[in-house]
Amino acid sequence: MIYIGCHLSVADGYAAMGETMRRYGGNTFAWFTRNPRGGKTRAAEPGDLQALASCCRREQFGPLVAHGSYTMNLCSANPQTRANAREMLAADLDRMEMLPGNLYNFHPGAHTGQGTEAGIEEIAEGLRQALRAGRQTVVLLETMAGKGSEIGGTFEELRAILDRTESAGHLGICLDTCHVWDAGYDLRENPDHVLTEFDRIIGLSRLRAIHLNDSRNDRGSHKDRHEKLGQGYLGEEALKRIVRHPALQGLPFILETPNEEEGYIREIRMVQEWMEA
Repeated sequence: MIYIGCHLSVADGYAAMGETMRRYGGNTFAWFTRNPRGGKTRAAEPGDLQALASCCRREQFGPLVAHGSYTMNLCSANPQTRANAREMLAADLDRMEMLPGNLYNFHPGAHTGQGTEAGIEEIAEGLRQALRAGRQTVVLLETMAGKGSEIGGTFEELRAILDRTESAGHLGICLDTCHVWDAGYDLRENPDHVLTEFDRIIGLSRLRAIHLNDSRNDRGSHKDRHEKLGQGYLGEEALKRIVRHPALQGLPFILETPNEEEGYIREIRMVQEWMEA
């Protein structure tokens, strides 16, 4: 089995997200810890967080997957941008400690001209600082499409970050199917080979969550444009094989497809039917 859900808005509160996902028929979800295109965040009331935790236990939800802001760039060439990113990361992880047992995912960042090796070291240093404070939340590096100067478009780059981070026991990977496809990995024709490569380079034990998306672009485009399930270049049959893959069972699968409420409800049910078939 897998856990399936989608991104929700925290605007109405934390407990409200749990009730929304219960109504959608899913059993996990993701949310942005702050404005995805900015730095503002919603205040976290302890009672609201406790109500969400109670809902998750009652409904037997799998791990939740919080998502850091897109503007949080730990490896920017701008020192102030890096400092702001480290502050965001620390604040987000402090909040996640009030929801123990869940996951925090973020885009590793773009080196903006410094070069890949320098960017990897900056990301690792930011993580070392954040995780040194004794926080217990597992932090996930997301696989990226490799556009521009972003880091994480290859499994080797993600492994290099893990290798340079002392608290690697609190680090894992979120595999985004659109990103991996756009980066050049052939999830459509040979998902077994892709996962074997992931295991060889990073280790499947590090894989803690999946972003389940189709892609509007062909393999290797490095463009990162998500599509609804079965309507893109990956296609329904490939996505079915991924959902059913033995190596991925027990993981939270988060939809990041271009949908509104009805579309997410339909896709959640679609994935559940794939698992039941």
